[in-house]
Amino acid sequence: MEQRIGELLKQKNFTVATAESCTGGLLASRLTDISGSSAYVKGGVVAYCNEIKQSILHVKADTLKNFGAVSSQTADQMASNVRLIFDADIGLSTTGVAGPSPSEGKPVGLVYVAVVGENFREGKVCHFSGTRTEIKAQAVDAVLKLLAKHLQ
Repeated sequence: MEQRIGELLKQKNFTVATAESCTGGLLASRLTDISGSSAYVKGGVVAYCNEIKQSILHVKADTLKNFGAVSSQTADQMASNVRLIFDADIGLSTTGVAGPSPSEGKPVGLVYVAVVGENFREGKVCHFSGTRTEIKAQAVDAVLKLLAKHLQ
């Protein structure tokens, strides 16, 4: 999937930036596993704690207070803001609970992903199961599928 996305990004001359929480850099890693990815990957931020979500990714304090780090609102702001921070065409984000314990009263496997571009903005709520590693991989697959949908 990463290979195909890379080809589409190159064809359209688009760049991406990533904002990750629960995936801990796996999204950026998968995108940059492809030779030549420096042509379209601008960079990324792993914002594992709310302090970094606020100070670096500019997620609003009210959003974190009212909806939590694991929410569609936070995922949307992460994707939108990382796009601006890196001056990328598309921002991608992941935030959720990879486990093994619930977080903020939210269940293991609950993940929000978002993709934001100049003419599109889409988020998705996902419910995954499996180990921590499996949930992280499924979250990356979900955001990449969402990206591919908007590139086609």
